[in-house]
Amino acid sequence: MRSKVSLIFCLGLLFSSPLFAQQTMPPEYNAVLTSLGRQGDFKDGVLKVNIPRNDLKVVVDGIATPTPFGFGGWIALTKGSGMDLMMGDLVLTENEVNPVMSAVLDAGLDVTALHNHFFYESPRIFYMHVHGHGTPSDLAAKIKPALDLIGKNPPRALSGEAGRSLEGKMDVSQLAKIVGHEGEQNGAVYKITIGRTDLSLKEMGAAINARMGLNTWAAFYGNDSEAIVAGDVAMLESEVTPVLKALRANGLDVVAIHHHMTGTQPTIYFLHYWGKGSAQKLAKGVRAAVDLTGKKPSK
Repeated sequence: MRSKVSLIFCLGLLFSSPLFAQQTMPPEYNAVLTSLGRQGDFKDGVLKVNIPRNDLKVVVDGIATPTPFGFGGWIALTKGSGMDLMMGDLVLTENEVNPVMSAVLDAGLDVTALHNHFFYESPRIFYMHVHGHGTPSDLAAKIKPALDLIGKNPPRALSGEAGRSLEGKMDVSQLAKIVGHEGEQNGAVYKITIGRTDLSLKEMGAAINARMGLNTWAAFYGNDSEAIVAGDVAMLESEVTPVLKALRANGLDVVAIHHHMTGTQPTIYFLHYWGKGSAQKLAKGVRAAVDLTGKKPSK
C-alpha cells in the first residue's frame, strides 16, 4: 500500500513539475490550431503550426522529391513582453506569391523575405517569411486569410515531368555521425536541424530560437550510393564567405543567399544549398560548412 502511495506522490510531482508544464499546450495556442484548422506542437516555449504542401508533386532536377525534403511551410508563436511574436515561412507556387503577400500585408502583418530554395524545380516554388506581434487569437485571425489562399489554385505551366524516385536504404546513423548531430526521420527524408545556440537573439523579450527559425538544417533523401541533400545555413556576416567556399569545394550548389528576419542584432544571413551524390559525401560537405559556424559539433 505504501509503495502505491509513493508512486502516486511521485506521479503528482512529475505532472506538476515545470518540465511537464513546458510540454503542455497553452489553451490559447490550442485555440490557434483550432482557428486555423491546422496541426502543430508545442516545445521549447514555441507553438509550431504545420503548413505542408502535400498538394504539390515537386520534381527537382528530374527527381521526385517528398514534401518533408523542403516543402513544409510553418508559422511559429512564442510569448514576448506583453504580446506574442509570430514568425513563419510559407511555401508558395509562383502564382500564389502576390495574392498571399497582399493578404499578409492587408492584415497588418509584415513580409520580411521572399526567395527560392532550388534551381531546376517544377513547379517553381518560393518561400515567403512573415512576421507579426499581438495576441495569439489576433495573430491567428490575421494570418488565416493568407493561409486559406494556399493550395487553392493549381500552379501554372507544369512541365508534366513526373520525375523518378530514389529507392533503397540510407544509413542515417552514419550521416548523423559525419555531420555531428542527430536528425529525425520523416517518411523517406532524414533531416538534421542545428540551432544557433551560440547566438542570443530576442525581439520584444521573446527568444528567437531554433523553432522560431534560427537554425541550420540539412535534409537527405535517397540511398547510400545515390542521394540528394537540401539545406539552409544560418550565418553571421563573417561566416558567409567561408561557408560559401566550403560548400563549393565539396560540390554542393548554392541557390540563394538572403535574410529571413529584419531588424535583428546581429544580422543573420541564410544560405540555401542543394546537391546530389553519395549520401556520405553529401554529409561531409554539410559538415564542412557547419564547422565554420558557431559552436562546432561533437566529434
